[in-house]
Formats: sequence, structure tokens, C-alpha cells
Amino acid sequence: MNNRIYILMSLAMISWGVAWTNAKIVNDYFSYSNLVFMRYFSSFIFFIPILLIRNKKFQMPSSKTLLNILSISILYYLYNIFFFMGTDVGTAGKGGVFVTTTNPIITLIIISLINKSINRTQILGIALGALGGFIILDFFTLGFSSLIISENLYFLVCSVTWGTVTVVMTYGQKDYDSLSYIFLCYLITSFIALFFIDISQITTASNYSWHFLINFFFVSIGAMCFGTSVFMYAGPRLGAVQTSAFIFTVPFIAISTASVILGEPITLNLILGGLLAIISVYIVNFKS
Repeated sequence: MNNRIYILMSLAMISWGVAWTNAKIVNDYFSYSNLVFMRYFSSFIFFIPILLIRNKKFQMPSSKTLLNILSISILYYLYNIFFFMGTDVGTAGKGGVFVTTTNPIITLIIISLINKSINRTQILGIALGALGGFIILDFFTLGFSSLIISENLYFLVCSVTWGTVTVVMTYGQKDYDSLSYIFLCYLITSFIALFFIDISQITTASNYSWHFLINFFFVSIGAMCFGTSVFMYAGPRLGAVQTSAFIFTVPFIAISTASVILGEPITLNLILGGLLAIISVYIVNFKS
């Protein structure tokens, strides 16, 4: 069972790595809220056949689980808004490296606060992860101003938000079917985004070029319907920390794709900061 989840998680991380470049491209066609709505609504539609094929009766969640799903949906909306904003004003490769390498550390910090337990090895891992994140953000050159630069701030919010999602969704699926949970998260996130869309932009046929459709397919059906669904499914089965550890494969895919397709430079601080963050994740998961 775990071997199958490991394979699916590896493929999911590939879809996430490519998605940062795809997001940069689709930003040229639609507003942030429109992209969030279209991303989640298309994933919701594509998820329907999965539930039908499974041939299992859909059950409504308890009020406690529904509150959890609502919380996740709000976090999803916020994460995706900042995801598209960050990739629009910043570089896709930088976002892919920073968010995906600092997310496991954020997850560990949140879990440690909940459990009120942390050991020296985990502290070392968190310290290395923080150092890697500061290097990626060019903190030691720009100082504290690096934390309020638009793209850095957006990516920082993404990292904290997704770390929170990783922990909260694990609790939400303990007493409820994972696929039904994912399905409802996509539906409610779409509903939240619906209040902020520009319908005239969505109904303009000229916006749907092949260039957009191909990239939108990978950022929505690829990274969302497949990638995020696998991530959410794996959460309660592998645990929040081990699940988020898979994310360390994403940075190299993200910066490679951004370099080849967008021509973004692969800088020394991205490589050094990314490697330190990956080492920190290894320490936390395999040495603690």
C-alpha cells in the first residue's frame, strides 16, 4: 500500500514542480481570482468521474468535519491567490524553491506547537531550513527589507498557508472518506472564489488560446486534480511530516522548468538555499 502511495506522491511532486512555470504563463490571461475559480472548478468537475467509478455511496460529513473542510477551503483560496500573485510579479523558479523547501519546516513547527514536543535534532533541522529560506530570499544582502518585497512576501504567505493546510487536513480526514473530503474541498473553494470573479473575462472566448489551455491543464488538472488530490490522500496515511517531506523533490523540477521554458536564471542563492532546506527536511524526517 505504502509503495503505491510513494509512487503516486513522486508523480504528484513532478506535477507541482512544473505548475510554477505554468502559473507564470496563465497569469497573462486571467485575473488571480478567476484563475483560482477556474482551477478548482475544473478539478471539481474532473473529480466527479473518480467518485462515480469508485461506486461508493457519498455521505455527508459531520459538522466537525464540515468545519474542517470549510477551513481548508478558505486556506486553499488564500494560498492560490498568493501563488498566482507571487508567480506573476516574481520568478516561478524562486517561488518553487522557497515555498516547497520551507513548507515541511513550517509543518513541523505547527505540529510541535500542537504536541508541545520538539527535540534537538528537530531544532537543528528547523534552523537549517530557516537559514536556507533566508538565503533564497536574499536576506543577508537585502536585510529585513527582503521580507517585505512583494514576491518574497507572497511566497512566504504561501509557505505558511500550505504548512497549515498540511496539518489541518490530516485531522479532517481521520473520520471521513478522503476522496469525498477532497471533492468537497474543491467544490467549496470554487464557491468561495465565485464571489470574486470577473464573469466577462471568463466568458471571453479569445482568452482561451492553445497556449493558455495547455498550461492551464497542467496547473489545474495536473497539479490540482492529480497532484493535490494525491497529497491530500497521502496525508492521513503517511502522516503530515512524512507527506510534506516529499516536497523536497519539487525545487529542482521547478527551477529546471522555469529555466528551460521561461529563461529564468538559476542563481547560487537558489541552489545553496534549496540544498540547505532539503538537508533540513532529511534531518527532521530520518534522523529525529
